[in-house]
Order: sequence, then C-alpha cells, then structure tokens
Amino acid sequence: MPTPTIVDPATREYRFQQLKAEIHEKLISDINLAVSRSVNQERLREELRRGAEELTRRNSDLLSLVDRQRLVDELLDETLGLGPLEPLMQDPTVSDILVNGPECVYVERRGMLELTSIKFRDNDHLVDIVRRIVGRVGRRIDESSPMVDARLLDGSRLNAVIHPLALDGALVSIRRFNNRRIDTRRLIAAKSAAPAMLDFLAACVRARLNILVSGGTGSGKTTLLNLLSGFISSKDRIATIEDAAELQLQQPHVARMETRVANLDGKGEVTSRDLIRNALRMRPDRIIVGECRGREAFDMLQAMNTGHDGGMSTIHANDSREALTRLEMLVNMAAPELPMSFIHRQIAASIHLVVQVARLPNGARKIVQISEVTGLHGENINMHDLFVYRQTGVDTKGNIQGQFESKGLIPLCLERLHRCGLKVPRMYFREGVLRTERIDQVRATR
Repeated sequence: MPTPTIVDPATREYRFQQLKAEIHEKLISDINLAVSRSVNQERLREELRRGAEELTRRNSDLLSLVDRQRLVDELLDETLGLGPLEPLMQDPTVSDILVNGPECVYVERRGMLELTSIKFRDNDHLVDIVRRIVGRVGRRIDESSPMVDARLLDGSRLNAVIHPLALDGALVSIRRFNNRRIDTRRLIAAKSAAPAMLDFLAACVRARLNILVSGGTGSGKTTLLNLLSGFISSKDRIATIEDAAELQLQQPHVARMETRVANLDGKGEVTSRDLIRNALRMRPDRIIVGECRGREAFDMLQAMNTGHDGGMSTIHANDSREALTRLEMLVNMAAPELPMSFIHRQIAASIHLVVQVARLPNGARKIVQISEVTGLHGENINMHDLFVYRQTGVDTKGNIQGQFESKGLIPLCLERLHRCGLKVPRMYFREGVLRTERIDQVRATR
C-alpha cells in the first residue's frame, strides 16, 4: 500500500492561493462589467456563487470539501467584496483596518490595535483590490495619482497610498462606518463624560451656541458631533458640509453636502469653502462643518457672525487653547491680509464653547475639557475651563483611573440658557468632583 504524501501547511496554502487566482481569473473573464453594475447585487452574488462552485468542482480532486467551501467564499469576496479584508468589514467589533503592505494587517478593537493573521498573495493582489474598491466610487489610483481618499458605499472612509510613495507595499486605512448611534446613556455608561457635562452641552446646543469639538485622530470628535446634533430642534433646517459624509443627523430637514476632488483633467473640484458659501444661500438655520482643516475656517466664522448661530464643527488639536490657536492659523491662511487682532475678535465673537475629547492609552475615549470663550483681553482671546477630566493613576490591569471635575466657575452663557427657558442647575458648576452615576436622561428640558 503506497504511503500517502504529506504536504506541509505552507505548501498546501500556497497551492490553495494559486488555484484561487486561476479560478478567479476564469470567473471574472465571463463577467460583463457594464451589465453587472445594473444587476441586483444579491442576484449577481448568487450567479457568481454558482459559477464558482462549478469551477471548484472541476478541481475537486485537489481540494477537500472544507477547502472548496472556503474557496467559493473567498472568490466571492475577491470578485464583489474587499478580498481578504471582507471578514473584517463584517466584524462589528472592528473600528479601523490598517494595512501596511501585503503581509501586515492591523485592526482596532475597543480603542486598541491588534495584529491579524490576514495576508494578501502579494502587493499586486493588494493594489488590485484597492483599485477595484475606489473604482466603484468614481476614484482612481495609479502611479500618476498614487494617493486616494474615498468614501465607500457603506459610508466607511478609505485612504490608500501605493508605489512610488509607499516603499514597502501599499498602505491602506479604512475607518469603519458605525451605523449604531451613540447616545447619552452609552456615553455615561462608558464613563466618557459625567451627566452634568452632557446636560450642560445639551442646553448649549438648544440655546444655539456655537461649539467647536477638538481632539486628536480617532479620539471621537465626529461621534460627539453626532451626539450633540441630536439635541437640535426638528424644526431647524440644517446644512452639513463634509469631506466624507459621516454625520448621521436624525432631523427631517437636513441638506447634506460633500466635497468633490478634481477629475483626471484637474477640473471639477468643489471645496468646503465653496459649499459653505453656497449653504448661506440655502436658508439654513444651522450650518455644521464636519471638519475644519483649511481655508473654510474663515467662511465658517463669517457664517457664525452673520445670524447663522448654533453652528458646530470639529478641529484637530491637543487641548482647547490649542484649538483656538489652530483656528487662528487656518483663518490666517484664507485671509493673510487681515491683522491678527481682527482674527482674534472674529474668533472671540463666533466661538462660545470648545469641547476637547481624547483617546487615553487604554483605548477609552473621554471628554477631557469643556471650555468657554469669554471674550478678549487686549488682543488675546480669553477662555476658562468649566469641566475637566483629571487622571489620577493606572490600576493593576492598565485601566486609567481618574475623575471628572467642575472648576467652580459659573459660565457667562448661563444667563442666555435661562433666557431660552433651559434650566441648568448652578450646582453643576460647584467646584469639586462630578457624579458619574448613570441617569435616566439628560435634563436641559424647557
């Protein structure tokens, strides 16, 4: 009796990938791409599954039943999905996917990075998948245009860099779109904020104060902006301007706009500045700018100063004071001829609150500062902290220990809140540690 041939796992996997590449090439050669775009995706997936199963049956002598099923699933992911990344896109615990070349894929779960076992055949395989992904949303990436930023069909944001800019293989970052809206209960349960802080912020949104949310990358700026937008009246007409649409406003009257990059001829670009200026002609009650990172900062301040109060935006900064410094720089880029004293007056008159969010070393995200802009002192912008998060240590499991505190200052805007019928208790602002127990609802009711 002949001795069975023992194949080591690495060789077996190599043969599997080779066979998958061959069958995939045969499968897509029979697809009319122009027709496939107009066919129902579920029907197309079923047709492709039947074709893939037929092709794998012809190689049944080389594959076990388990491998055949795995091959069919991976072929569908290769043809219609994101290839090896598709399982990660279906995993609700994954918030970010980070690809550093064909053999290094990280994910972020609960704020912490983890290395996965997922690999691509080679760099060409990775680049082919990136090209297919961005091609579906009308973007391109090649050696003449080696960077791309795009919003995927499910709302996720993708950024990719390939050769010659990426030296060790294509670099891909996917910020997952989370259709689960975070609410005040979840924020309090996660100890990301104290109830008094959220109560105060809810009142400020309803009283139409202008709010700037600042923080680092991945700190939760857009998540907080989504939460704050939930306190806007359903009677307001809201205009939103974003580079990649991430806001999930629930109000019935929302005019959503998204910027557009230039086409292959370098024409057709539509910037945030263009959209803000156009929004002013659309009779909005409020304007929300998803992220302020360029010359649009000047136009946003102008809108806030011309009757469009209740505006909100986000900005990258390490603390609330630095957020205003960065805003100064962005406005100065748009209007370098303006004296800095004028820019300071514009900011002091436009921004009422700066809310700083941070991602802590253990992955937790918290509101770490709520600061009020109180006006000018000479040519300097005055502001003071109302609430802060103070870290006190780290426990044996690496969890951050700390507490939310009120700084003991009565906000200047409190009188405005009371005039609007919003009853925010003065006891919230007594100096000391804030309670973090979960409450039934955020108050700030009329």
